[in-house]
Order: sequence, then C-alpha cells, then structure tokens
Amino acid sequence: MPNPENAVNVEDSLTVKAGVSNNTVSGATSRTVEVPVAHPRTVDTLDIVTTKSREIKRPAHLQDYHCYLASKDNPYPLCKYLSYDKLSGPYHFFLTAITKEFEPTTYNEAKKHLVWTNAMGEEITALEDTNTWTICSLPAGKHIIGCKWVYKVKYHSDGTLERHKARLVAKSYTQKSGLDYVDTYSPVAKLTSVKMLLATAAKLNWSLYQFDISNAFLNGDLKEEIYMQLPPGYSSRQGDLLPDNAVCRLNKSLYGLKQASRQWYLKFAETLQKLGFQTNHSDHTLFTKFTDSALIIVLVYVDDIIVSSNSEEAAANLKSQLKSHFKLRDLGPAQYFLGLEIARSAEGISLCQRKYAIELLDSAGVLGWKPSSIPMEPNQKLSQDDGELYDNHESYRSIIGKLIYLTITRPDICFAVGKLAQYTGAPRVSHHRAVLKLLAYIKGTVGQGLFYSSNPNMDLKAFADADLSACPDSRRSVSAYCIFLGDSLISWKSRKQDVVSRSSAESEYRAMALAVCDILWVRSLMEDLHLPPSSPTVLYCDNEAAIHIANNPVFHERTKHVERDCHTVRDRVTDGTIILAHVRTECQIADLLTKALYPGQFRALVGKLGISNIFMPA
Repeated sequence: MPNPENAVNVEDSLTVKAGVSNNTVSGATSRTVEVPVAHPRTVDTLDIVTTKSREIKRPAHLQDYHCYLASKDNPYPLCKYLSYDKLSGPYHFFLTAITKEFEPTTYNEAKKHLVWTNAMGEEITALEDTNTWTICSLPAGKHIIGCKWVYKVKYHSDGTLERHKARLVAKSYTQKSGLDYVDTYSPVAKLTSVKMLLATAAKLNWSLYQFDISNAFLNGDLKEEIYMQLPPGYSSRQGDLLPDNAVCRLNKSLYGLKQASRQWYLKFAETLQKLGFQTNHSDHTLFTKFTDSALIIVLVYVDDIIVSSNSEEAAANLKSQLKSHFKLRDLGPAQYFLGLEIARSAEGISLCQRKYAIELLDSAGVLGWKPSSIPMEPNQKLSQDDGELYDNHESYRSIIGKLIYLTITRPDICFAVGKLAQYTGAPRVSHHRAVLKLLAYIKGTVGQGLFYSSNPNMDLKAFADADLSACPDSRRSVSAYCIFLGDSLISWKSRKQDVVSRSSAESEYRAMALAVCDILWVRSLMEDLHLPPSSPTVLYCDNEAAIHIANNPVFHERTKHVERDCHTVRDRVTDGTIILAHVRTECQIADLLTKALYPGQFRALVGKLGISNIFMPA
C-alpha cells in the first residue's frame, strides 16, 4: 500500500524523454547525460565496461510501496487468499513435487542458513545423548577416519515439507579392511515381502502401522577401535574444552561406516528376539510373534518399519515396548513407505509411486509432453548396434536407474525398462527415443499402480510365458512370470534367458522353471507368516508341448540338452506342489512381460494384472 510519508512529487522527479540528437538524452531538468555512440567493432568492450561500472539500484517507483505477504499483523495477508491450500489435490501435489527446497552440499553453505544450523545442532545433540563418541586425544600410531555433513529435505507423501535433516556421516572410504571393519553385510526387506504383507493385510483386514527409528545406526555397538575427526563446526561449539589433537573415539556405529547397517540390524533383531519374535527363514528382515490370540508381523527395511497384526492391542503393546528400547517415531497407519504411496479403503489397498513418477518426469524435462497410450512400439526392433551413439550416456543411465525403481509398482513397464536397460553400456539415439516414448506413457499414467482387494481368497496362482529368440543380437528368448495371491499381483519378473533355446517348447519350459523357483519361495514365505497354502499352486502356460515335457519324460531328443535344474518343474508336479494348466494365448497375462503389444491387447492385459489408477475418475 502507498506510504504517504515517502510520497514523491511528480514535478520534482526526473522525467526522461527522447531528444533530437542521437547521442544525447534531454530531461525535464537542465541536466543532460552524454550517451556515447559505440563503433560496431567496440560494442562488446563498451558493454563490459558499462556493466562493471554501473551501480545497480532498485526502481525508484517501487520505494513507496510495502508488500505484506504473510505477516500476522496484516488483517488481509496474501496467504489467506493465494495459497497452495486453495488448489485442488492433484494440482497441489504437482506443484509441491516440482518445487525444490535448497539442499546445501558443504558445511560452509549450510552454516549460512538458520534451518540447517538448527538441524546440525539437533543431530549433534542426538549423537551426544546416545554416547556415540568420547572426545580424547589421538593415541600415537592410530588410524583416523574423516567425516562430513549430508543435508536432505524430507517430504510427506503429498509433497509437502516435513523437515530439514542434517546427518553426520563417516567417510567410509578412509576405513581399512581388517582394522576398522570385518563383516559388513546387512539384509533388507525383499520388495516381494512388502507386497505380500500388504496384500495379506488387505485380505484379512489386518492393521498396518509404520514406525521410524530416529538415528537408528547410533544404536549399534562397535567392536572395533575407531577414531574419527571432529565434525565440521564442532570445535566452535565446544570452545576451549577440547584437548590437544582432539578426535572422536566412536562407541556406537555411525552413518557412513561400512559396518553401521549390519550393527544396527543385529541390535534390532536381538531386541525383537528378546520380545518373543522369531526371524523368518524366507526373509531375515521379517519377524513374527504368534500367540493364541494374536499374530504380529514386523518388517524392517534399515530403519523403516511396518507392523501388521490382527490385534490392535498387540500392536499397541509392541509400540510401547519398542519405545523403551529405541527413539521411536510413530507415523500412524502406513501411508508412505520406501517411496511407495499406500492408500487404504474398505475395498482394499492401493499401492503406487505417483510422487516418484512426477519427480522422474521433472528431472527428465518431459512434464509438458503429450502422453502415449503404450510404453513401447510393438514393431520396433532395437539392437546394440542400431544407428548413431547417443551423446549423453550419463543421462541415459540415470533415467534407466530411476525407471527400474518405478517398476516396483508398475509391471506394465517392466518389459520396456528391462529391454532398454540392456543398452546402458553404449546407448544409441534410437534407444534414447524409445526411453522418451516410455516417459510419455508414464506421463499419462503417473498415478497408476497395484490394487490389492479385500477379497479373502488366499490361493496362489501363476502365469509363465516366453518369447522365442526375442533378442536380435544374441537370439536368446525372454522369460516372464507373474504370481497372484488370490487376485492380487505380488511378484513378477521379465528377463532374458541365459542360453539360446532350440524351440518354443524349450523356451517356455525354461520360463516355467523360473516361475516355479519363485513360487516355492512365496509358499515358504506364507508358511513363515502362519498362513500355509491350502492347495497346490496352479501354473498357467500357453504351450502344450512344454506342459507335456513337465508332466511326462517325453521328447527325449528335444530336451536331453536342457539343464537338470530346469526339471525342478517336473519334480514339483510329481510331489503335488504345482499343477500345470493350459491357457489360451490371448488370456496369457505374462505375455505383457515378454514383448511390446498393440494398444488394445496391452490395455486388456493391464486390467487383468490388477493395475488401477485411483487418481483417475472411475
């Protein structure tokens, strides 16, 4: 609004207008400003001199105005009328997804911003509260490792800001094997286990809660004697209280140490075992506790935890027990886990990666592109020597890596991503065009994902298929399978076979062998969850010759060269674990994972996979 105290008289202001002369400008006052006329050959030099010597000031006509954006003292703040909250859900999500907060890369950048200095202070306080280190002088002859700050802006599943996180990490590349660490392996939850748990919870109406352990790695105990440099900015925080040649003697595992994740897993597993939980043999990150009245399942992926139970009381008791051992954050019902957006209703559970897909499209610069109806052209034959080399290999590899993670909830792009990932070593221009085609398809289906219905059917069924000699470079076939728990898709794979198959029957037989291996593991996982399968698993195949090979030792001349491990199909048919059934090619769901299809057939099979988009009108 105008400020009357600083009002400017129009008559006293300088009014500039064009003069008659080409090299002068005359105004309302008696002053004249000489404007040199530069020779065309000296324009660049004069521009540089003028730019450096000119004093930059704000426009004078804006000095009389004050702008109140979000002041509480202003009775009519702009934020009350112009805000993200006034937008619809999809537009709000879209804007917050593409709006990036500042993330510093060095300590010198971060210390200039209050939010990041506060975040670093919180991290140091947490490290000191857990007795992560002891300040001492570096003993003679001891090895020292470095450390650095890492900064990350955390977001909620809807894209809104959650917090600014500063984390102190050790420079593991300065650790010496055998001296600073020995064993480093730590298991993480298999994504099939995550989907299996979500599908089971939807069918049996189990509760789903999500927990997070703050500073989880600081709970792990170190066996090795490790000395670390003082964190950047720590000396100014402590003042003159530090000894000479001060270092941190680590008592707990710190983020960045090679053995940090292993020590945390061992600590968490030990705690759950003391609480009566058992570690599953099928997945060592899955813990179960079975009593007469309740079944509690805990699944951990590093420091992110999902708890599912058929008893609300049992889940609440577990939460209080974990709080007594760790700094637990209760995130409520599971909604956002490992980038997977979980939406639950009476009809079932929807699982998608909409936020991740939008961020992927934004990073690739294709948010404004026209959508495509299919991920890949069905008549396109890609090869490793097809056309000119693409000049930006790093960009191609980066996009493929992000697309691979998107396939967690998107089996409809599984074949296309696997096909294009074969050319990351030396991508061609045609390969890049195919990637853009795939991104255009994702643009039109960003909210698409899996749907796990509340139908209580728990029977396992699977589909296996193969495309003979699909690779033009090696002539190897593509195997694919998908496994359903009732009508819920929980596992699938599309991969090129290791050897060249001599016939379609052989390639289909190898695809069935690949599917059987995963079926056996899923059945074992169900037994660990105290939900053993009540009937044999039906495996559907559209090749009758392959079914005959599995049911009977026929076609010896055609199958004598097939590896023995492929005959596990026949063994499982004999012991009654697997039942083979024929399905027509047009009803073969796994066909979607072996080749690029035309739009009509593609849409039909996508619907049979149980893929839905809750963001689209029904």
